[in-house]
Amino acid sequence: MSPLRKTAFAAGALYLLSFVSIPTLFLYNPLRASNYIVGHGSNTGIIVGAILEMIVALAGMGTAVALFPVVKRQNEGVALGFVGSRTLEGAGILAGVACVLSLVTLQQSAVGTSGLATGHALITMYDRIFLLSGSFFPALNALLIGSLLYQSRLVPRWLPLLGFTGAALLVASDAAVLFGLIGQRAPAAVLLAIPIAVWEFSLGVYLVVKGFRPSAIAALYSRTVGVDNGSLAPVAAVR
Repeated sequence: MSPLRKTAFAAGALYLLSFVSIPTLFLYNPLRASNYIVGHGSNTGIIVGAILEMIVALAGMGTAVALFPVVKRQNEGVALGFVGSRTLEGAGILAGVACVLSLVTLQQSAVGTSGLATGHALITMYDRIFLLSGSFFPALNALLIGSLLYQSRLVPRWLPLLGFTGAALLVASDAAVLFGLIGQRAPAAVLLAIPIAVWEFSLGVYLVVKGFRPSAIAALYSRTVGVDNGSLAPVAAVR
């Protein structure tokens, strides 16, 4: 593999790795039981879910770091914004994990009914943090990296357009949740989140299987060709 092919493969693999937290949809179910804090069940599944979310946080930041050296040639400011947005998303996910692990600690400490209010506050905080880190920031990420990929044509343009559509639907879903029109885990909210998931999964698969489009890479790198001798060596090096 050429260096840029490895970059595309790494970014795509990290995008696909960010889907490992899907099992938390059921692994975290015990946390939402009204008597979880006073219960004595196993927390193995919850701890596994927390670890999966930590992996997702790191993988998400990794996608931005992997893509930055390439997409900055299209627009460095927007590329930096994508890195910052991905970092904030990862930080939010880790904050949510801290809430989950705090709940586990309370349950293991046998605090009894005195911890019910704290447990309810922690699960509520987790849900609201997730609304930002797992919903709003993915929409923002899609707009930032999607605009860079659309303009540079590093991938087929239908992919960024899918991301833009998913971002719009996800923001609409977030607004509906905030104003109490739908529940955060309501079927409508789940349906509106599917397009953004399809966008990230499709982008990951494309980058792993195809990589960046050679013509787009050549166009991006031709912008940095030295003016002293007009050499096209940088372009040739990436083909």
